[in-house]
Amino acid sequence: MLSMVVSVQSLLAGMGVLLAGSGLLATLLGLRAAEEGFSDGTIGLIMSAFYVGYVLGTITIPAIIRRVGHIRTFAALAAVSSAAAVIHGLWVDPWVWMGLRLINGVTLLGLYMVIESWINEKVTSHRGQVFGIYMMVSLFAYGAGQFLIGLYGPMDVSTFAIVGLLFSLGLVPIALTRVSQPPPMETARLPLLELFRLAPTGVIGAALSGTITGTIYGMAAVYASRVGLPDTQVATFVAAIIVGGGLLQWPIGRLSDGRDRRYVLIVISAIGGAFSVLLALQDWFPGWSLFALALVFGGFSFSLYAISVAQTNDRLSSDQVLEGTRGLLMVNGAGSVVGPMVSGVAMGWFGAAGFPLFVLAALVAMIALIFWRILIDEPVPDDERGDYVFTHRTSAAGLELDPRADEEDEAAHSGPSEHVSGAEPPIYEPDPAWEDYEGPPGAIDDPDEEPADNPRTPSGRSDAR
Repeated sequence: MLSMVVSVQSLLAGMGVLLAGSGLLATLLGLRAAEEGFSDGTIGLIMSAFYVGYVLGTITIPAIIRRVGHIRTFAALAAVSSAAAVIHGLWVDPWVWMGLRLINGVTLLGLYMVIESWINEKVTSHRGQVFGIYMMVSLFAYGAGQFLIGLYGPMDVSTFAIVGLLFSLGLVPIALTRVSQPPPMETARLPLLELFRLAPTGVIGAALSGTITGTIYGMAAVYASRVGLPDTQVATFVAAIIVGGGLLQWPIGRLSDGRDRRYVLIVISAIGGAFSVLLALQDWFPGWSLFALALVFGGFSFSLYAISVAQTNDRLSSDQVLEGTRGLLMVNGAGSVVGPMVSGVAMGWFGAAGFPLFVLAALVAMIALIFWRILIDEPVPDDERGDYVFTHRTSAAGLELDPRADEEDEAAHSGPSEHVSGAEPPIYEPDPAWEDYEGPPGAIDDPDEEPADNPRTPSGRSDAR
């Protein structure tokens, strides 16, 4: 496993630097916008624009990569993302920032997608462990970037220049990596309505967890500023939320193994809601106790998406796992668009308390909707529940590092399946790896013929919901 990590260390380092810059920019914009007198509703719109770009990038970037290749796409997106970061500091206007954040969402999603494609190409074994390390590096790098706000402060254009430098420097270890260019990206689709029919709780959890994490990434710094924290403590507050998500997600997720994850989601939402109430009463928690609240609040908030993914995968056949997870990624991104916008309006009405109160409302909605699904759906049988995997929102390319995608490939070699489902199979676009194979994956033209060497068939997991 160590050799695999060493083989992608430059890619991990480059991704870490890029994420540090991304984390710094999000907090910097929140603080600068508050200092400039932008309304909370306007700040929310600016922050939501990033996630609009994220969703657009998820749709458009694979086509660009297929047209011009990974390397040219990477170079173009890197130049645009670095320039956009600096322009934020040179042109302080809410509408300009909104457009720049949308561009930033597209370009950063594209950069992550290219890097994750290269990591996926390089890692040939111990994918589960490398995937976990990649997720931890991502979260902690994003949290570490917050503290660079203290070098010059949000009012100095030099801080925006630091973001541009980080975006540029993050490219150096990646550009010097000796790794072959991955094959052109292909996409697979499991329609969202069909995904909801197969795994309704997972889709609900992905959407509302996106709303919550989008609110945190977009508005947590504004909340901390509104309650009177100085810039360095604002950075500490935001970092505490993110680090909490990294530290607590694994033990919380492991506790969900062997249990009906729907009840786990309800318990996590209830605990997260309790800490949201405490953050709304922040006057009762002076000093460092506020940061302790942020740590636990982040731990429970950031666990919701990963457990929603696990719940979804428990209900899908193995040949649907990757496509289903990609669908959740889109749903989660769409939820993130809503979060900053509505929470910004809530903060305009209720002041700083609007931030945790909006998160509380989203958590209450999640509890109600999941309880509704418990009443009408059967639980996943014990023998069909998979293991929890540490994860958070990434690009579609990064999902292929998920060890559950490997289980799909292993199941493809296991022979015919007993899985019965009323659902239409996922729609696959051509995959270069199947150039010598005629027919859709898992299909046999002549029922009297022997299966091909590597047919992809479902794993035998039932369609019980």
